[in-house]
Amino acid sequence: MSLTRIQCERFTAFEKIAVDLSPGINVFVGANGTGKTHLMKLAYAACDVSKTKLGFLEKLVRVFLPSGRRLGRLVKRQPGRNRGIAEVHQGDRKIRASFSTLATKPESGKVAGASEWATRPIESVYIPVKEMLASAPGFRSMYAQRELHFEEVYADILDRAYRPPLRGPADKSRRRLLDSLQEAMAGRVTVKEEEFFLSDPQGNLEFTLLAEGMRKLGLLWILIQNGTLLDGSVLFWDEPETNLNPRMFKALIEILLELQRQGVQVFLATHDYVILKEFDLQKKPADKIAYHSLFRDGGREIKWQGAGRYLDIHPNAIAETFADLYDREVKRTIGGGSR
Repeated sequence: MSLTRIQCERFTAFEKIAVDLSPGINVFVGANGTGKTHLMKLAYAACDVSKTKLGFLEKLVRVFLPSGRRLGRLVKRQPGRNRGIAEVHQGDRKIRASFSTLATKPESGKVAGASEWATRPIESVYIPVKEMLASAPGFRSMYAQRELHFEEVYADILDRAYRPPLRGPADKSRRRLLDSLQEAMAGRVTVKEEEFFLSDPQGNLEFTLLAEGMRKLGLLWILIQNGTLLDGSVLFWDEPETNLNPRMFKALIEILLELQRQGVQVFLATHDYVILKEFDLQKKPADKIAYHSLFRDGGREIKWQGAGRYLDIHPNAIAETFADLYDREVKRTIGGGSR
């Protein structure tokens, strides 16, 4: 069963918000500072603890990394003593965290629903904006032994990437996705002594010499190939367009839509118009896509507005910006022609 709802009160940037989720693809749009990444990190933390059995509050601290690892700093900043609440729902069950501004450690807060939540483990993966495969050798062992100031999503993504492949050949649907990615990358990914390479008939090219956008496609290939992304799993991807040539967007969206058709729930945050339009153009009638617009209202609180179609996204900061660019270009062209 997919995640169905995220709900917060006085948590990080949010005073109060509730977001109803699609079992397919969830696209978060909005200006900087409207909490797109925070909602995805919250949902990812809930998914992860269903498998690892780590405490939910401990995972929130590791994923958000507040100063001094003080849990209370995840409460929305406002005068006086307050209490933050964060919930993630999966159908009729939920996991709920609550804690005050005075909470210094995870043990200072409360968690409800953890036992039932752990009865149905959720396979998940969070791809952060910063690409990690080129920096992978030695990072996990260093992270395990030292207090590094890295959000745990960076260590987690390497744990997923280093998983060995599933036994036996890939089924037809996975094979099709792998072939599409190999065509886009002009090769396949191999690992040797914790170092990643793109392999083609000419040899192995280490990821440190590979364009960062291609490394992201390589990571997606790995996660499909090793079985992390299968029916029932959840993929979180923060700004997949970063450092990826726009010509590759079409292939990327084709793959994300196909993953959704195979039962993977997808969350992504984007600032890119082309990403939105590719979803709009490639979507088939049976595909499940929800667009989540996050914005600040007149009182400056963050609000949520959901839409099932691209044209219904409101407000749409991305489309509004591109419309403004188009209008300015037309005005410049007209003005130049009249001189």
